[in-house]
Amino acid sequence: MKFPDLSMSNPVRLRDLIRQIRSAKTAAEERAVVQKECAYIRDAFRDEDNTWRCRNVAKLLYVSLLGYPAHFGQLECLKLIASARFTDKRIGYLGAMLLLDERQDIHVLITNSLKNDLNHSNQYIAGLALCTLGSICSPEMSRDLGGEVEKLTKSSNPFIKKKAVLCAVRIIRKVPEQFDVFQNSVRSLLSEKNHGVLLAAIILISEMCEQNQQALQIFRKVLVPNLVRILKNLIMSGYSPEHDVSGISDPFLQVRLLRLMRILGRNDMEASEVMNDILAQVSTNTENSKNVGNAILYETVLTIMDIKSESGLRVLAVNILGRFLLNTDKNIRYVALNTLLHVVQADHNAVQRHRAIVVDCLKDADVSIKRRAMELCFALINSNNIRTMINEMLTFLATCEQEFKADCTSNMFLAMERFAPSKRWHVDQMIKVLTTAGNSVRDDIVSSLIGIISSAPDLHGYAAQQLFKMIRNDITQQPLVQVASWTLGEFGDLCVNGQYERAEDEENIQVTEEEIVNILEKILNWSISTVVTREYAINALMKLSTRFPTCSDQIQSMMTVYACNMNLELQTRAVEYTSLFTKHNQIRSSIVERMPVLVNNQTSATNNEEQTYEQEESSLASKPNFQTTSDVKHEPVADLLKILDEPSTTHTSHELHTHDNIFDVLSSPIEQPISSSNPIDDIFGNNLLSNQTTNSNGINSSIPQMTAIDRNGLRIIFQFERKDKILFIHLQATNSAKIPITNFVFKAAVPKTFNLELLPPTGATIPSNNSGDVRQTIKILNPNKEKLRMRIKLNYSFNDSPPISDEAELNAFPEQCYH
Repeated sequence: MKFPDLSMSNPVRLRDLIRQIRSAKTAAEERAVVQKECAYIRDAFRDEDNTWRCRNVAKLLYVSLLGYPAHFGQLECLKLIASARFTDKRIGYLGAMLLLDERQDIHVLITNSLKNDLNHSNQYIAGLALCTLGSICSPEMSRDLGGEVEKLTKSSNPFIKKKAVLCAVRIIRKVPEQFDVFQNSVRSLLSEKNHGVLLAAIILISEMCEQNQQALQIFRKVLVPNLVRILKNLIMSGYSPEHDVSGISDPFLQVRLLRLMRILGRNDMEASEVMNDILAQVSTNTENSKNVGNAILYETVLTIMDIKSESGLRVLAVNILGRFLLNTDKNIRYVALNTLLHVVQADHNAVQRHRAIVVDCLKDADVSIKRRAMELCFALINSNNIRTMINEMLTFLATCEQEFKADCTSNMFLAMERFAPSKRWHVDQMIKVLTTAGNSVRDDIVSSLIGIISSAPDLHGYAAQQLFKMIRNDITQQPLVQVASWTLGEFGDLCVNGQYERAEDEENIQVTEEEIVNILEKILNWSISTVVTREYAINALMKLSTRFPTCSDQIQSMMTVYACNMNLELQTRAVEYTSLFTKHNQIRSSIVERMPVLVNNQTSATNNEEQTYEQEESSLASKPNFQTTSDVKHEPVADLLKILDEPSTTHTSHELHTHDNIFDVLSSPIEQPISSSNPIDDIFGNNLLSNQTTNSNGINSSIPQMTAIDRNGLRIIFQFERKDKILFIHLQATNSAKIPITNFVFKAAVPKTFNLELLPPTGATIPSNNSGDVRQTIKILNPNKEKLRMRIKLNYSFNDSPPISDEAELNAFPEQCYH
C-alpha cells in the first residue's frame, strides 16, 4: 500500500523558515537550510502545486533577499499575478518587482496582466499594478501602457491618482517623449486639494522639465503663477494637524515647490521676477529654530541663488547661510559652508561680510567643517584682504592636521601669486609657508617659488640671504632646503657681497663663502636628505665653483667623492662635473653661469611673439613663452643648463614637454642616463626629454564639446556656452580608474590678448569608476576674435601615491568658440 507524501502536503510556513535560518550558527548551516527549502520549492513548482504556490513564492522572496538565487520562481510570479485572488496577486506583484527588471525578456509577459489590473474596479489591485509598473517598466512597456496610466491620473480616487502620477514619473524617465501624453492632465493636478496628489504632481512636473526642454519652455510660461499661489497658501495657512511638522505646514511640499521654481526660474528673468516676492516671504517668515524650518530655508537659498533674483534677495540668502554658521548643529554648519562655497562667485561682497565667522570655523574639531572652511577662506581672498587672510591661514597651517597642509600651502601660493601687493612680500610669506608646512609642500610649489625668485632681479640677493638664515640651523624641511639650495647656487655671491636691500629692522649678518659652501655640503652629506634635495645641493655647489674661487678645490673634492656614489643620478652628475674641473675646465665658467632672468607677461608687453601667454595660475608663471613640440630647437648650452639647474626624479605616468624656456625643467625634473664613454657628451645629448602631444576631439552639440585630457583614467571634457561676448568653458573631470583621484588642481593660461578667469572647482577629489566628477568653469573674453589657444596643467594624486603633474597645449577648439 502506497502512502501519500505528507511533507509535500504540509510545507514549512514563512515564519518557521525565518526562525530556522536565524537560528543557524554558521554560514554552512544557513546554506543547508536554504538549499533544503529551495529543493522542496522546486519540487512543488514542478508538480504544479497551486495550493501552496503563494506561500512558496513568499519564502523564495525571503531567500532572494538573503542573496541566494531565486530566478526559478519568476514564472510562478506570473501565475500568481494572473490569479483572481488578491492575496495571490499581492505576492505575485511583489515577486515581479524583486525578481524581474527590464533587462530580462520575461518581464514583458506581464504587460497584459498589468493592463487588465490597471482598469480593475478594486483600487488596491489597481494600486498594485501601478506600483509594479513604476518599478520595472521598460521603454516598450511605457509606450504600451502610458495611455492607461494617463487615464488613472484623472481618477476621482486620490489613492489611485497619487500612484498613477508617481508611475508617470518613471515613464517620463524612461521615455521623455511621453511628455505629450501627460501634458494636459498635469495642469489640472495643480488644483488638487489632496497634498499627496499635489506633491506627486510637483515631482512629475520637475521630472518633465529636467528630461524635456520643450516641457520646460511650456511650463515656464503657464505654471509659475500657480506655483507661487500654492506656496503662498502653504505659508499663510493656519495650523493643520494633518500636514503640520513642528509647526510648519507640509514642509515636504514646500521643498518640492522651491526645487521646481528653481528649475523654472533658472536663466529666465520674467519667471524669476514673479518668484521674488514669495521667496522673500518664505525667507523672512520661516521659523529657523528647528531643523524643518532650516531645510526650507536651505532650499529657498538655493533657489534664490540659482534664478535671476534681485541683488537684495541674494544678500538675504547669504545672510541666512551666515546664521546657519552660528548654529550648534555641525550638519547645518557644514551645509552652510558648502553652499557659501558655491555661491561666493555670485555675490562675493555679501559673503565677505561673514568672513570672520568662516575663519572661526577653521578652529572646529570636525575635519569636514574645517576643510570646507579652508576652501571658502581661499575663495574669499582678494587684493584688499590678502595680508589679513594670509596671516590667518598661516596660523591655521601651523596647527592643522597633516592632511590639510599640502592643499593649504598650494592654495596660499595661488592666492599670493594673484593678489600679492609686492614681490618681496610674496617671497617673505612663501618662506614662512615653507617653514610652517615642513615636508608637506608639493613639488610644484617648490619649482614655482623658484620661478618667482628668478623673475624678480631686485630680490635675488635678499632671497638668498633670507633662505640662508632659515637653513643655517635647520635642514630638516626638505622643500625649504631645495628652494634655498637653488637660490644660493644662483645668487650666493650676491648674498656674500651684500648686494641686496635690507629691511630697516633686519639684523645685519655677514655671510662668508665658506659658510654657504659648508651648509650645502652638510645638506649633500646628510643621510636623511632626500635624493632630490641632494641633487639640488650638488647642482648649487657646481654653480658656486666659479663664483667662489677660494672654495673651488673643496667643491672639486666633493665631486670626486660623489663620483663613486651608489645613487646613479648623483654619481652621473658628479662624474660630469668632475670632467668640467679637469679636461673641460676652459668652458666651465660659461656652462655654470647664472640663469637668465625670467620676465613675466606684465613686464614684457613689447614681446610680439604669438605664443606669449597671460598667466592665470602660479605654476605657469615660469613659462611665459612656449612652443609646440615641432617648434623646439635643441641647443647644447640650453640643454646643459637644464641639467645643471634641476635635479631628477623618477617620472610618474606622464612624459615631459620640451620647451625653449630653460626654466621649464623646474616643474618636471629629468633623469639622465650614462650612455657614452665621455661624460661631457652625455651632458650635450639631446635625447633627455621626450615629446608629448595632446589630441583634442570635438563632440557634436550646438558648440561641439571637446576632450582636453584622456589618460591615466582621468578624462576632462570641455563644454562651451557663449553669453554676450564671454565664452564659458564648463570643465567636467571624471575618473575611470579603480582608485579615486585626490588633490586635483586644474590650471590654465591663454595668450595675452585674451582675458581669462578661473572659477573655483566643486572639489578636489574625483571618485573612482566614473561614479562622480569635479566641475569647474572658465570665463574667457576674446575681444579680437582670435583663434583660441590654451595651455593647461594638472596636478593630482591617486590616494597616497606620489603627486602626478601633467600639462598640454590645446589648439583644436571649435571655431564657434572664437567667432
